[in-house]
Amino acid sequence: MMADYFARRTVGALALGAILACGGIASAEPAHGIAMYGAPALPPDFHHLPYANPDAPKGGRLVTGETGSFDSLNPHILKGSVPWQLRFLAYESLMGRSWDEPFSLYGLLAETIETGPNRDWVEFTLRDEARFSDGSPVTVEDVMWSYETLGTEGHPRYRGAWSQVESMEQTGPNKIRFTFATDDRELALIIGMRPILKKAQWEGRDFASSGLDVVPITSAPYVIDDFEAGRFVSLKRNPDYWGKDLPFMTGQANLDEIRMEFFGDGTVQFEAFKAGALNALRENNAEKWETQYDFPAVQRGDVVKSEIPHGRPTGMTGFVMNTRHGVFADWRVRAAMIHAFNFEYINETMTGSRQPRITSYFSNSDLAMSAGPAEGRVRELLEPFADDLLPGALEGYALPEGDGSARNRRNIRAAMGLMEEAGWTVQDGVMKNADGQPFSFEVVLNQGAGEEQSIIDIYVQALQRMGIAPRVTVIDSAQYNERVNRFDFDMTFFRRGISLSPGNEQRLYWGSDAATQEGSRNLMGMQSPAADAMIDTLLNATSREDFVAASRALDRVLTTGRYVIPIYQWNISRIAHAKELTFSETTPVYGDWIDWMPNAWWWQDQ
Repeated sequence: MMADYFARRTVGALALGAILACGGIASAEPAHGIAMYGAPALPPDFHHLPYANPDAPKGGRLVTGETGSFDSLNPHILKGSVPWQLRFLAYESLMGRSWDEPFSLYGLLAETIETGPNRDWVEFTLRDEARFSDGSPVTVEDVMWSYETLGTEGHPRYRGAWSQVESMEQTGPNKIRFTFATDDRELALIIGMRPILKKAQWEGRDFASSGLDVVPITSAPYVIDDFEAGRFVSLKRNPDYWGKDLPFMTGQANLDEIRMEFFGDGTVQFEAFKAGALNALRENNAEKWETQYDFPAVQRGDVVKSEIPHGRPTGMTGFVMNTRHGVFADWRVRAAMIHAFNFEYINETMTGSRQPRITSYFSNSDLAMSAGPAEGRVRELLEPFADDLLPGALEGYALPEGDGSARNRRNIRAAMGLMEEAGWTVQDGVMKNADGQPFSFEVVLNQGAGEEQSIIDIYVQALQRMGIAPRVTVIDSAQYNERVNRFDFDMTFFRRGISLSPGNEQRLYWGSDAATQEGSRNLMGMQSPAADAMIDTLLNATSREDFVAASRALDRVLTTGRYVIPIYQWNISRIAHAKELTFSETTPVYGDWIDWMPNAWWWQDQ
């Protein structure tokens, strides 16, 4: 299975290179799917996705655990805390994404997609048979209302694409066309991925303020069957789901129930899994996976330990520093914080050194920056911004390495030197500036984030040796989300996944406009003309050279910005699950990603 996976990954990478080298191939007529570059891998008459089992039986249930709480069922607005799965399992879009290709979409609510010669417009034809869970048809009116509402009242993640739509119009009984105001080849795909809501359900209601008062009517294969605020949400498979025979859905949505149970912390969640209250659990800690998954259910074979490989970039996981606050505005201070973070010791303590460190935002892929000085096309792209780039972007940069000891003396000395350069020195045992003000900051963490709290506890001890005593504030999910959305923190835990086809989401993560928009995902508050330019190049690349060079250049800008203290990467996914929960040996190139579990899993009675 592993050899087959890497063979497919290599072939997929070569295929992507070939189609990128050929430039974008625009659709000249309605098509069954679309790819960011070239043609989608599956033909018009495909039967099912490569990683779905068309013969999978229907039935069974998946019960997973989450830490924290929730107070809303609407994942499309800024207000409230929502089970993250609802956004992907309880709603459908015009097109569905295959996780076995860098970025390809196939018809879901839409039967066909058509684009202009330069992708300056995109047109969708809705399926006649598309229905909401109450049996009513999905109409062009529902689609248009959904797009406008999400783009104006919805979560900030929807507003960027909507702001680039020049016009939206009905062009036939089941047709809708979007014309774009900017050159952005990815918009045709992004627009196809917006959730479609039932307009009539929201008439007379305040969409932006809804919480638990509205159980959504959607077209998805799963509907919310039951819930208790902060405790659990149960989704049931709709036996009358309109799209069960579509090629895209064949072999997917097999389980009768998906239930999410919520716990105060990860320890209680793990004990619930061991006791059988949950039947699947993702484990992010390699040491725990090796040493604590030997309880009786595993020994009996009732619980199976599965490791799922993937070929996607690492993304970034760690602790982000908010540059909007003066304490972390100076890059030298951020660099000092990274030096003081004793990764080698923390990794040994937390994982037995089993998990390698994330080295950059696109590491584990050919989109990652290379070691040493920037060269070739990457240097060409960065040179115009040379005066604004931070040290290392052009010359080369690597994270500091410690000697593995608890004291980390060499890196602590380097951190002290950087703090002194930034105007901070130890006075009477306390790090202070020239005015005698102590260096202080707050680390805000979500209740239940036990591993992150343990890491921060070790980190705080190192900072105390530098005369720095940060405040660590642990709050419940609702308060945490509210504070993060308002950027009301100095440092917090941070995770951003990166796809094999980075695009418009990069603007949401690191774009200058997003830095001032509350609720955006630009938590560090970075405003970098170089990063903005690299994202623009990514979005409009028509050659593999420019696409890869722009991602590698962006990686240099982000990594040398020293915005995040990276921790370890997850180059495989570890899932412990009931032996009846089954998945195909053919796993997607993205591995365990977004909705692969549960959509491609099934229940196999033993």
